[in-house]
Amino acid sequence: MTSLDAAISLSPHAMAAENRGFDPLIGRKLVAGVESGLLPHLHVVLAERGGETILESYGRGPDESWGKSLGEVEFDAGTLHDLRSVTKSVVSLLYGIALERGLVPTVDAPILNAFEDYSDLASDPERVKRTIEHALTMTLGLEWDESKPYTDPRNSEIAMELAEDRYRFILERPIVDAPGTKWTYSGGATALIGEIIQRGTGRSLPEFATEVLFDPLGIERFEWAAGRDGTHSPASGLRLTAPDLLKIGRLVLNNGTWEGRRVVPEAWIRASHMPHIRTADMLDYGYFWFLGKAPVAALGGPTDWIAGFGNGGQRLWICPKADVATVIYSGNYNNWNAWIPPTRIWIEIILANLKAA
Repeated sequence: MTSLDAAISLSPHAMAAENRGFDPLIGRKLVAGVESGLLPHLHVVLAERGGETILESYGRGPDESWGKSLGEVEFDAGTLHDLRSVTKSVVSLLYGIALERGLVPTVDAPILNAFEDYSDLASDPERVKRTIEHALTMTLGLEWDESKPYTDPRNSEIAMELAEDRYRFILERPIVDAPGTKWTYSGGATALIGEIIQRGTGRSLPEFATEVLFDPLGIERFEWAAGRDGTHSPASGLRLTAPDLLKIGRLVLNNGTWEGRRVVPEAWIRASHMPHIRTADMLDYGYFWFLGKAPVAALGGPTDWIAGFGNGGQRLWICPKADVATVIYSGNYNNWNAWIPPTRIWIEIILANLKAA
């Protein structure tokens, strides 16, 4: 194990990297990026191709759990870490599983049909036009603003957490756009989907996830943060180890199967990764998954990727054509430039060093 900068260490996987078509010096290139200062705040970088680890590094640094300081943490393969909004992508998988079992509405159903306790809102024909799919694609057309820091009660997600009734708070937001026409980042949309799962299955999110997703993948340890009312956060509350999140990446690469067992319906995987709307950052968006392209010389040029993004630089990157999945954990929370290091690792370290298709 080689020290990078006294804050991160690299596990040797050069032979596996070369066998899987990567430059065997990929790890050294990560070292160079860290030493240059271009890749700060890294906690974990873990990548695999074809089910074999090709890059693995663990760091040390300050961390937090849902905004609460954990102090200085030495990270390793067994360390739980906030996924933040990568949680949303996991919740998408859970909805697909529940849908196949007939426990939740189809995506074209009005979302208010699942919240019969708000019949007053359902009397508004414009609100009834908002469907499950509009929530999954963050195109509900309701007022929502998460541009302010997550320490600011004016941030809509924080205001939701502080509200007496979080679901009414979301559903009665002023209508600002026709549904399906504009993407607005919304933890509220995910909160609605999470609650529909809970109502339909009769289980809490952690209970349902354990039964249908975590147990099949051999994920034995996790945490799921809850608000002051005890509601587990579908938008940002899940904590997993990096190897366990990488299993979810492999599950997606295998179109919903794990070790020959069907876990997530293949049709849901495909529907989730269809571009439904363009985001403010000019990426495409599926069902709680970001979609984009990156140059991959070994694959002939721009190549599709799928990703879950989380505050602070948390990433689950997936490139189906390359059969590559990558997990990045970082500690750059609430910083506007937290997206830069994980993006550089994905494009300039992982994909750029793939030498064989």
